[in-house]
Amino acid sequence: MENIKNLENLKIEILENIALITMNRPKAMNALNNETLKELFSTLKYIEKNKNIWGVILTGEGKAFVAGADISQMKDYSSENGRKYADYAQKIFNFLENLEKPIIAAINGYALGGGCELAMSCDLRIASEKAIFGQPEVNLGVIPCFGGTQRLSRLIGVGRAKDLIYTGRLINVEEAFQFGLVNKIVDSEKLLEEAINFMKKILEKAPIALRYSKVAINTGINLDLHNALELEKDLAALCFGTKDKTEGMYAFLEKRKANFTNE
Repeated sequence: MENIKNLENLKIEILENIALITMNRPKAMNALNNETLKELFSTLKYIEKNKNIWGVILTGEGKAFVAGADISQMKDYSSENGRKYADYAQKIFNFLENLEKPIIAAINGYALGGGCELAMSCDLRIASEKAIFGQPEVNLGVIPCFGGTQRLSRLIGVGRAKDLIYTGRLINVEEAFQFGLVNKIVDSEKLLEEAINFMKKILEKAPIALRYSKVAINTGINLDLHNALELEKDLAALCFGTKDKTEGMYAFLEKRKANFTNE
């Protein structure tokens, strides 16, 4: 099991079967330096192995969700250093995206650069009315490199992605919602409450079906339709072989609430 003790740059709380991860460098606007990325990776690997954690919520301490990568760390990077940094962050964000548990980003403030890319690696994004989004890397002479050029295009469309990446402009939560970058806007005081309630509704469903739904969507979107549909059939077949499928269908016919056991 990964070591999640003595974390300095983030916090983790276990709320029943939900892991709440809080990025915790408020003085640095939760900027992503190497240590923060390392701690995030360790925490995610711990969550992956913990069978009692069924869902994850990711948020930030203070005014920012994550205001970007740590510029003070990157300022003297060579081409080789920059590529290694991008490769390391992409590895972690890919792991987050493909973690077979539902993940909600509860975006409390600035989600810029690497912060926007982190949010896009989550399954769903709930944002407060104070949230601000953007990929302003061109202002620094670089491009988004933690997955932004690819995930943003897939999430909101190529035209809108080029708008945000070419101009480096920041957008408020209403425009982010209009673009499809945000699933839901809530009052800042109720952000975590709303995210937890949303996750609880999700976790009432069959965990194995949730897991295979995520695999089908995340993998299938990169396949041609024929092979994506074949994948869907295979994953559906696995669901049919579970105790939860039997429980869910009998509960429906007997007009009672299903008691799923993740089996």
